[in-house]
Amino acid sequence: MKLFGTDGVRGMAGEKLNAMLAMRLAMAAGIYFSKHSITKTILVGKDTRKSGYMIENAIVTGLTAVGYNVLQIGPMPTPAVAFLTEDMRCDCGIMISASHNPFFDNGIKFFDSFGNKLSVEAEKAIEDIYFDDNQINEAQVTGFEIGRSKRIDDVIGRYIVHIKNSFPHNLTLKGLRIVLDVSNGAAYKVAPTIFSELGAELIVLSDEPNGANINENCGALHPENLAKEVKHLRADIGFAFDGDADRLVVVDEKGEVVHGDALIGILTAFLDEQKMLEKKAIVATVMSNAALDDFLAKRKIKIIRSAVGDKFVLEKMKENGINFGGEQSGHIIFSDFAKTGDGLVSALQLGACLLTSGKKASELFKAIKPYPQILANLKISEKKSLDSLKGLKELEDELKNLGIRSLFRYSGTENLLRLLLEGKDKNLVNKKMKEVKEFFEKALG
Repeated sequence: MKLFGTDGVRGMAGEKLNAMLAMRLAMAAGIYFSKHSITKTILVGKDTRKSGYMIENAIVTGLTAVGYNVLQIGPMPTPAVAFLTEDMRCDCGIMISASHNPFFDNGIKFFDSFGNKLSVEAEKAIEDIYFDDNQINEAQVTGFEIGRSKRIDDVIGRYIVHIKNSFPHNLTLKGLRIVLDVSNGAAYKVAPTIFSELGAELIVLSDEPNGANINENCGALHPENLAKEVKHLRADIGFAFDGDADRLVVVDEKGEVVHGDALIGILTAFLDEQKMLEKKAIVATVMSNAALDDFLAKRKIKIIRSAVGDKFVLEKMKENGINFGGEQSGHIIFSDFAKTGDGLVSALQLGACLLTSGKKASELFKAIKPYPQILANLKISEKKSLDSLKGLKELEDELKNLGIRSLFRYSGTENLLRLLLEGKDKNLVNKKMKEVKEFFEKALG
């Protein structure tokens, strides 16, 4: 598709993602959702990027032009938009965010009336409408049929109650010293409120967004800052979120950043112990470390692999009747509590796990030691078909024979080729990554 990537539409604000594109995309989405409209209302949220004002106004213009009413809720986490779309009986939810990208990028994500991310087929249908001048022109309304917009500032309370209800009612965070890094992003208000109300002794970092400092040397992208504070303040644990708070990175009491697959593994074991894990199975992506498979196998828990992207994780979960899954990057889905990855739900579940076990965070996570895995990105000018690259099959076979797992894929949001090698011999993996890079640099020019 020309517009949609793996997670909505994303690009540099004012350039690829300009006001005209946002307005027309909103019109196309309005046309698509109006075919099965119930309330003729769409909810719009955003993170803290300065460009969110421009894109939000353009989206409101596009939606009202085709007869939709709009509820604007301001800066809120992506999972909050998913929850509130269903809770407030809207036909659709729209989140304006580029997640972990720098502030100069932005993005537009859509949710259906049940708070689910759209299927590839639905995104394709919206994109087809976007490029159809006749449909866009004919759908515009006049007079009293033009929609209206309303800004609502009090919905944060609904989401706070919802998130707090995911935490066991017989527990409190009292006695835990927690450091939160909210990344100058969408969770800067809601996260501290939730953890404070549940009784934690709280220290909050990066909670002064100015429109340009989202993800800047803070949050899930830079957990080293959180690690330093956790150790310095002798905290029990640290939680870092990304710009739209659908992702969680954890730091233990020693200041060590916890591997994403170790986080998934420990949470899986906790759910299993609490008799809350459906089908004795979880979903993880093709990126997840083989050490996770080995850890779960000892507990007779099955792991099903999906493509990269939390919406693909969720699709596999639905297909198999599974209620837990996640990505190595920190997108973790508890479908009993959320329709998408929710960093706050994940953090609270880990808090419950910590309290229930009576162990320190470092003790919990030492049970999983990921095998050496190297990730690398190559900048590219053109996404040529990998299947057409001469010698690639032979390279993959050679790596497999050496006991090295490989995964080569293009980024869905950037002009990057992502490379992954994993094996038990770190030196061999390092050596082979150099050869892999050289192969692709030559093959892709």
